[in-house]
This record gives sequence, C-alpha cells and structure tokens, in this order.
Amino acid sequence: MDHPNTIEAEKLVREFKKGPRAVDGIDLHVDAGEIYGFLGPNGAGKSTTVLMLTTLLPPTAGAARVGGYDVVREGPQVRANIGAALQEAALDPLLTGREHLRLQAALQALPREERGPRAAELLDRVGLTEAADRKVRGYSGGMKRRLDLAMALVHRPRILFLDEPTTGLDVQSRTALWDEVGRLAREDGVTVFLTTQYLEEADVLADRVGIIDHGRIVAEGTPDALKAEIGRPTVEVIPLGEDGRGPVAAVLERFGTLVPSSRGIAVRLEGGEAGLAEVVRALDAAGVHVAQLELHSPSLDDVFLAKTGRSLEGHGAE
Repeated sequence: MDHPNTIEAEKLVREFKKGPRAVDGIDLHVDAGEIYGFLGPNGAGKSTTVLMLTTLLPPTAGAARVGGYDVVREGPQVRANIGAALQEAALDPLLTGREHLRLQAALQALPREERGPRAAELLDRVGLTEAADRKVRGYSGGMKRRLDLAMALVHRPRILFLDEPTTGLDVQSRTALWDEVGRLAREDGVTVFLTTQYLEEADVLADRVGIIDHGRIVAEGTPDALKAEIGRPTVEVIPLGEDGRGPVAAVLERFGTLVPSSRGIAVRLEGGEAGLAEVVRALDAAGVHVAQLELHSPSLDDVFLAKTGRSLEGHGAE
C-alpha cells in the first residue's frame, strides 16, 4: 500500500444465509486525506460495507486493507488506527459528555495526564463545552451525534468512518457536523469514509462519491464529474389540480424522458436548458394551467436515476 491512510477493497462480498448478497464484489480505493461519500438507498449495502471495513463483520469473499492492514488477519491494527461513528451512538444516559470522553480516553490507553486536556479539546471542537458536565440523557439528537464524533476522535485516528452521521438532525446540527468533518480532512489530513442518503451532504463534503445499489457500485467519481455525465437539466411542473396531471404529462413527454417527481411531473430535457421556453409555450398552447414550474440543474439524484432507474430516498430531504 502506498500510504497508511488509504482504504482499499477488492471484489469484497458479504452474503448472509438465506438472503441476497448485501455487498456483491465491490472494488474501492480511497486516498489519504480524502472524503469519500458512499451514497445509496436503505438496504443498498452501505452499512454492511462499513461493518466489514471496520472489522465488525467478516467478508464472505474478497479482501480489504484499511490503514495498510488486512481487515481479517490484522483486525487489532485496523481498529487501532480508525475511528468510527456508526448509526447508533453507544452513549450512557447517566454519564456526562466529559465523562464519556475521559472513559473513552482510558479505553484507548491514553496516559492519565492527557485524558482531561484531550476531553476538553474535543468538547470545544464539537461545540459541547457548555454542556460538558450535563448528563447525556438531556442532550438533543444533534448533541449526541457530535459527542459520538468526538469519542471517535479521542485517539487521533488516521481514518474515520461515519455511517449516516446526520440522519434525523436539524439543519443547524447537520451543518455544524459538516464543518468539523471538513476541517478534519483539510487541516488534520484524516481520511473520511462517509455513508449517507443526503445528496446535499455528499455534494458539500465529498471529494469523490461512489453510488451503490443492490450491493454493487454503479457510479464513481467527483460530484461535478458525475453530474456532467448526465448534463441535461430537468423541468418540474406542478399542475394546478389533480385533473391537470395527465395533460401536463402529455405535453412534457414531447421534450424528453419523464422522470420521478415527488411533487409533480418532471422531464429531463433532451435539448438542454434552451428547451425551457419551448415547454412553456407548449403548455400555454395546450391550455394547461400550472401552479409552479421549476428548472433543476443536474444533480446526484439524476446520476443515480440514470444508473438505476430510481431515485435516492435522500433526494430533496431536509
């Protein structure tokens, strides 16, 4: 391996008894200091991949090396070099935030004299200094996720795994966590493997993204490069009433491929943005009245739709 902070997987498989292959022969390479966004719907294989890369679940086949160590044969070395904040934060409601961090520092064998200062440093970094001596049972969801992130950083890991870290958080808490993750990669050189359903999260944070569906990676690249592959904008029209859906669809399908829309009828314009004026004229000529019309630039959801024929759950989520 060229650098100890990289993540590599080759033909990685996880198959459960009496079930499908949750991960079906994926190849991965994450560079040192890179934020890699792993996108996909629930059940696509994101969390199973993370469990294998963090040594919590053995692969059925294939191989993976994290931080230069084999996840099967060198599990203790892998765990010593990674931090992980998984979907369920393992927090004791009766302990304070500070007590959690001091306990984690002890479990990670930090010298006794370093535990207090390290806890204080991390509490400040994730914005929990004022709540440091309150019991965790009184923390909000966002505060718990930030404390979980701080605990994953106690031993200064070179590689950080975050499994859907912002699911269910409000916008303010999500943004605060994004800022800290970006700083870790940018200033400390930490390699970050981030699974998410939120398209905006991947767009804001990730240097590269991989899109997984049914256990296989269906697209990989920078967010801008993946969106450029699609290249065509989408027009979304919200009919004035339910009776208008049929007439709107009849007009829009003349301009491209109809695509899923949670609010109205949408079409990917074959002719690009120049087709918007033609769509408006056609709707007017057909006597179709609409409540709203929007032009959307290509998004990561468009990429997922083009590769799989369906949308991500996180598309448009707040």
